[in-house]
Amino acid sequence: MTAAAAALDRFVSAVDAEGLGAYGVHVRVGDDETAHRWRSDDRENVYSVAKGVCALAVGIAVAEGVLTLDTRVPELLPDLPLGPGVDRVTVRHLLTMTSGIDFAWFGDEPVPGDDLAATMLALPAVGTGERFRYTDSSPYVAMRMLATVVGDVRDWLVPRLFAPLDIDIPQWHRCPLGFVVGGSGLELRTSELARVGRLLRDRGSFEGRQLVPADWVDAMHAGWVTVGEDGPFRRYGLATWDGPGAAWRLDGRYGQYVVVDQERDAVVTITAHEETRDHRLAEIAVESVRAL
Repeated sequence: MTAAAAALDRFVSAVDAEGLGAYGVHVRVGDDETAHRWRSDDRENVYSVAKGVCALAVGIAVAEGVLTLDTRVPELLPDLPLGPGVDRVTVRHLLTMTSGIDFAWFGDEPVPGDDLAATMLALPAVGTGERFRYTDSSPYVAMRMLATVVGDVRDWLVPRLFAPLDIDIPQWHRCPLGFVVGGSGLELRTSELARVGRLLRDRGSFEGRQLVPADWVDAMHAGWVTVGEDGPFRRYGLATWDGPGAAWRLDGRYGQYVVVDQERDAVVTITAHEETRDHRLAEIAVESVRAL
């Protein structure tokens, strides 16, 4: 039995024993990948895992020289009225949830006002770079900024990210103005998400092609912002969460995960609908790989 198959067997046995609502899982260790499905491999909303795709989009844009992490909101959204201090908010602050704007909105909620970006950015920014506030509106604004220099973000990513990963023009939910929601609403199959996971584990490379700079993927799980003292939400990076254990992850509601353990050269990708014990799925993923 290969290492990937052994880890998969442990994962599936634990999920079944604990009655968790998984849809599908892919386990890749080294060059070996295997999968198990509890239902057909349909496209599903991967919720906040989409934030990681937003970070990959920004990494590609930085490599192409169209913006930087330090690009400020008014440089690309000059026509929106800004609250006190918002002129200092950068792409980095938006991706790390440290804009200092006290505004929480999530992609399955109605959009407040006529323009979500205008609603958020009209509020004051206090403690920018220090205060953490988790919200889908921050990556939404980052994608609005990106759209001003690349056009439609989903379409721009097709030849740069989605097509090379053999992801055929995925649906990405949009606001009433037609912009991608960004922090949620991206619909992918487990197998498609697994290729995103492989890209992250391999530092932006996929089948010999460097789609995202390696140093950018490294930066996604470095320079952590401390959020809490314990538990699964202790530290946050560029759209990533630290842990469990030595791993790092993309984390979406109801158990959508890409869990990367580079010490074991492994990545575990999960889709699910588990409303009460979703983070147990990530724990089992790490336990299954670490038992190798």
